[in-house]
Amino acid sequence: MGKSSGSVYTIIEVVGTSKKSWEEAASNAVETAGESLRDLRIAEVVRLDMAVEDGKISAYRARVKVSFKYHVE
Repeated sequence: MGKSSGSVYTIIEVVGTSKKSWEEAASNAVETAGESLRDLRIAEVVRLDMAVEDGKISAYRARVKVSFKYHVE
């Protein structure tokens, strides 16, 4: 079999948190994942929720699927 010209990607889920917003929580998730994963390609927010303490929102949480290029070394 010859080598294909296509690419292969791995998908994982990460959870980011923020005291300010879901957008910042999602951004934190992607940026932190990007510190240790190479070639991030797509990020998809799959779930938003909040942590609540004493009846008030204490943190926004975003569950994000990120895909990155699979490298054979």
